[in-house]
Amino acid sequence: MMKTLFTTKVGRLRLIGFLEGISLLILSGIGVPLKYAWGDPSLVKMMGPLHGLLFLLFVINTISVGVAYGWKFGNTTWKVLLACFIPFGTFYIDRKILSKMDAGNSVE
Repeated sequence: MMKTLFTTKVGRLRLIGFLEGISLLILSGIGVPLKYAWGDPSLVKMMGPLHGLLFLLFVINTISVGVAYGWKFGNTTWKVLLACFIPFGTFYIDRKILSKMDAGNSVE
């Protein structure tokens, strides 16, 4: 299980999705309140660029996996891409789509 997170395209997308989801939750759930309620922007300054990088990696890898696996944009790719805009979205999409692909099931 853990080995596939590093050796397959879907596994890498799942790992990046997890990290992107965590970074979004830290940024929006802790960093933004700290910045605006207590005037401390340090966490936003640190997490903002990291989250941005993870976001871009998620988008690029989603497109790469979509092409490699022949996803139809209207059926799967747009759902996976949308997930990175919604808090907890990458966790949901991992459970509903990506984990099934990593287990060897086909998704269109």
